[in-house]
Amino acid sequence: MRINVDAKLPSNPQPTVTWLGSLIWTMGKRFSEIISQLNALTEGRISAVTNAYTAAPTTGTWAQGDFVRHSAPVEAGTAGNKYIVVGFVCTVSGTPGTWVQCRYLTGG
Repeated sequence: MRINVDAKLPSNPQPTVTWLGSLIWTMGKRFSEIISQLNALTEGRISAVTNAYTAAPTTGTWAQGDFVRHSAPVEAGTAGNKYIVVGFVCTVSGTPGTWVQCRYLTGG
């Protein structure tokens, strides 16, 4: 989920009770979306991360140091050298830049 950055609030040059109720409901909905996104991020949920991919990016302009998470990590490698790819880091800025896997050894 990604938080809507262009949230439309009800507008009315002459506030009424109905308009005020609509404004309060809309703001409550927006705050709820923000809270849900932040809670999921702090819990480490991949569903809350908006830049998670199954492979290194192949499009777009990226800067050195940009990091994207791997959305479907699995254990790879051979016995004694097993690892998990947790994400990808851009080592050379560009379109799409140069990407390197970030691996964690699993000890398997």
